Amino acid sequence: MGDVFKALVSEPRRRILNHLAGGPMTVGEIAKHFDMELPSISKHLSVLREAELIRQQKRGQHVIYYLAADNIANTLYGFLTPFCPDARAIAKERKLDNPDAVADRSEEGSEK
Repeated sequence: MGDVFKALVSEPRRRILNHLAGGPMTVGEIAKHFDMELPSISKHLSVLREAELIRQQKRGQHVIYYLAADNIANTLYGFLTPFCPDARAIAKERKLDNPDAVADRSEEGSEK
């Protein structure tokens, strides 16, 4: 989870995630929303990919980037469950659907 929060510290990376929330995009399409060079955008995409917040798919000559929505939700629910009753309820419900999808962090917090 540490990689996720390191990735989210950067304002440009949060903006990239926001743009990808609208749908898959190429690096060129993403770059149109920023005043920075393509190598910088690619570096930000690499950090987001390493944190498993986004995924990529090669389509012909283009690489399409898109949100790894399940991972983002699972990470956030995992982080919020000790603090938020709604997140605990959602995480518990999701865990029943897929036991590997969300760690029950509320039990971890009670062990400390």
